[in-house]
Amino acid sequence: MIGILIGIAVLMILAYRGWSIIWVAPIAAGVVALTGGLDLLDAYAGTYMSGFVDFAKQWFPVFMLGAIFGKLMEDTRMAATIAVTLTKVIGSKRAILGVLLATSVLTYGGVSLFVVVFAVYPLALALFREANLTRRLLPPTIALGAFTFTMAAIPGNPQIQNLIPTTHFNTTAAAGPIMGSVAAIVIAGGGYAYLRWRENQLSSRGEFFTEPKDKQIIDHEDDRLPNFFLSIIPLLIVLVTLNLFGWHIIVALITGIVAIMLFNAHRWRKFVTSLNSGASGSVLAIINTSAAVGFGTVVQAVPAFDRLVNSLLSLGGNPLISLAIATNVMAGATGSGSGGIAISLEALGERYYNLALETGLNPEALHRIATLSGGGLDALPHNGAVITLLVVTGLTHKESYKDIFVVAVLIPIVATVVAIAMASMGLV
Repeated sequence: MIGILIGIAVLMILAYRGWSIIWVAPIAAGVVALTGGLDLLDAYAGTYMSGFVDFAKQWFPVFMLGAIFGKLMEDTRMAATIAVTLTKVIGSKRAILGVLLATSVLTYGGVSLFVVVFAVYPLALALFREANLTRRLLPPTIALGAFTFTMAAIPGNPQIQNLIPTTHFNTTAAAGPIMGSVAAIVIAGGGYAYLRWRENQLSSRGEFFTEPKDKQIIDHEDDRLPNFFLSIIPLLIVLVTLNLFGWHIIVALITGIVAIMLFNAHRWRKFVTSLNSGASGSVLAIINTSAAVGFGTVVQAVPAFDRLVNSLLSLGGNPLISLAIATNVMAGATGSGSGGIAISLEALGERYYNLALETGLNPEALHRIATLSGGGLDALPHNGAVITLLVVTGLTHKESYKDIFVVAVLIPIVATVVAIAMASMGLV
């Protein structure tokens, strides 16, 4: 038990220091193996790599196609069109709401949150400039729309965090519609109210818009944007085929990719570059998550794991509570929502599913709690998306992370508690 906790601590501390999970995870797995009485070489070459390869085999097509879909949306400027249109409709007087809506639509439509950051930032900067709002609120506003409720709470979204639980609990992407929708309202409503409160607070202190030191990233916008209605069709295709027609996510993403290409046939010379870039970017993402899953596989193999499972299952007498805690801890340790969900479900998913069948607990509740919990502690300071967001916006952790923590960590955890309470009352 102590060895497992030390392994988790090693993973969390080294990941927090910015060391790559690709080699940190095997080290943490080695600590668990040695203290758990396993042969170190067998644990790495056999157990660890088995978990690594099995996850990559199952999920690489989704990672790759999702990255390509997002890259094509970015390079064809369809993502920019959607963001521009929505922010113009909302207007500069509601700059925070406009940015929140634009990021939410793109993320819920299946565009990678990293792509959303780059697509929305130039437009968000223009809105904040016109509204004379301090730039320190830009990162938490984008984080609220891209990193939280559209990724984890709203049923039916095609993000990987919402898809991983389907294989463990025999559910669909639309699992837990009632509790998920209420959790989304808590996150979106609470986050927006907080950001408006912060806007008024900072304005009263005399903090207003200041130009970024490096304007290079925002000076590429032109007026030749695609049609808005054509731009939103690929997003709708992915959502409709996945949730209404029940198509596999791979087929849904391929259909969306084909639609993007057909609507932008005049840009066909750039397609190869976009395909190459998207495919290359997906490799690092799948390897990072697979490395984290390999760690979970080793944890599952040591004799003390059964005692750990029994301890988690006995927390509060409610398996939803222990699942939320386990997933949040692993998401925080790896700095990855998908990594945290994958580790906890790789180790505990079957146990929880069997427990649900035995006790009458709806597996959809397990699905939604796992997804929501992957969107809590994942957004700690070492999270890759948080770091990318701050780099793109030209701000520091000191300037903006406190607000990111509130909207992307604290409020989602509160929403998870609300969802657990609803599931306990049978409102799934």
